[in-house]
Amino acid sequence: MLMQALLVGLVAAFGTLDTALGTSYLQRPIVLGPLVGLVLGDLETGLVIGANLELLFMGAISVGAYIPPDVITGGVLATAFAISTGSGLEAAYALAMPIGLAALGIKNVFYAILPLILPLADRGAEEGNDGKIKLTYVLLGLFGKTIWTFSLTFFAFYLGSEAVTAALNSVPSFVFDGLGIAAGILPAMGFAMLMRMIVNKKLIPFFVAGFALAAYLNLSVLAVAIFAVVIAIEKLDFLEERPMVAAAAAGVDGGDDDDF
Repeated sequence: MLMQALLVGLVAAFGTLDTALGTSYLQRPIVLGPLVGLVLGDLETGLVIGANLELLFMGAISVGAYIPPDVITGGVLATAFAISTGSGLEAAYALAMPIGLAALGIKNVFYAILPLILPLADRGAEEGNDGKIKLTYVLLGLFGKTIWTFSLTFFAFYLGSEAVTAALNSVPSFVFDGLGIAAGILPAMGFAMLMRMIVNKKLIPFFVAGFALAAYLNLSVLAVAIFAVVIAIEKLDFLEERPMVAAAAAGVDGGDDDDF
C-alpha cells in the first residue's frame, strides 16, 4: 500500500507540471486517470474512469473570480479509490467532486502561508541578486503546487483507503445505480454540447449516417471514425493537387511593371 500511495502521489505531482510547461493539459483526468490505472495495475479501468471524469470536470476552468474544484486531487484520488476498492466508475463519480472541493478548501488555507516566502524576492531585488528572485519562484512552484499536491494525495490515499471502503459499502445500491445511469448519459451530453458548436444543415446527414452505422451494423466508435476520415478526405479533396492560383494572379498583375 505504501508503494502504491507513493506512485499515486507522484502521478498527482506530475499533473502540476501543466502550468510549469505551459498549458499542456497534463492535469486533466483523461491524462492522469490512465496513469493512475497503470501504477495500480488496472490500466483499462483507469482509462475508462479518466475519460468519464473528464466530462464531469469539463467546466472546471478558472474564469474571473471563480475558482474550480481541484481537478488533479479530485480526479487522481477518485480514480485511485475506485480501482483499489473495486467499486468502478460509479464510485469515482461519487468521490471526484467532493474530494476536489475539499482539496480546494485545504489549498486556500495553505496558500495563506505562501506569501511568507515573497520577502525573499524583495531582498533579492534590493541587493540586485536575481538568484534570490528566481529561487522565490522555484519555491513557490514547488511548495505551492507540486509538493503540496503530492503530500495531500499521498496521505489521503494511504490513510483513507479503509475509511473510503467503509463509506462506499454503507451507500445504498440505488445511489450507485443512479450514478451508473448518469455515467451512460454524460458521453451523450458531451457529444450534444459539441454538436451545438459545430453542427449545421450540411453535417446533419453525416451525423445520422454515423448513428445508423453504430446502431444497426454494430460498428465500434473506431470503425465509424475511420469511415468519417475517409469521407472527409474525399469530400474536401485533400489528396488532389490544386493549381497555383496565387502565382498565376501575380504573373498577370505584374504586367504593369514592364513599362518601367
